[in-house]
Amino acid sequence: MVIALFRHGVTEENKRKAYLGWNDSPLCAESKEMSTTKRYERYFSSDLQRCIRTSDILFPKAKLVLLEELREMNFGKWEGKTYDDLRENRRYRQWLSDPVDNSPPAGESFHQFSKRVQVGWDRITYDVFSQNLQSCAVISHGGVIRYLLSKFAPEQKEFWSWQIRHNHGFELIFDRSVLRRGERCTLLLEVPLTVKEHG
Repeated sequence: MVIALFRHGVTEENKRKAYLGWNDSPLCAESKEMSTTKRYERYFSSDLQRCIRTSDILFPKAKLVLLEELREMNFGKWEGKTYDDLRENRRYRQWLSDPVDNSPPAGESFHQFSKRVQVGWDRITYDVFSQNLQSCAVISHGGVIRYLLSKFAPEQKEFWSWQIRHNHGFELIFDRSVLRRGERCTLLLEVPLTVKEHG
């Protein structure tokens, strides 16, 4: 059983290195050229436009199941701000040194974020079993994918150790009984995205 994870394409705010959680930002021109030959039985996506648009580019005929639980962490009052904007802020420095026990003002704590993403994952796996799916894709955000890999990848690594690039996806290969028990997948494959060829 395959569950694939794809991060949305690079946005204008990503290029500025701004915190982009529940706010949205248009995809950059280069993101509109991404392509993959991979296809899946079902497609789940964050309900934010950058993920929906990425889904349209990668999987143009897909009917999306939108889940707000797959949104990025809510950065609250830090949305749209950069490191340079915030580096003198004491609360921000505390959050950088301990993001588990500190949270952005009016944003989500790491615990709230993790719990929400887990609910989204449970909804996906419910569909996998109730509809006997053999494959599905999830189009989401860097933080969401980090959380899912830290929990379900075969190699145990900390949340912050995972590098989630915009031009790569991951396929988690599960034995169905392992997935049902909520254990780690048996195999993790990288799925590089290519640039569309014109002409």
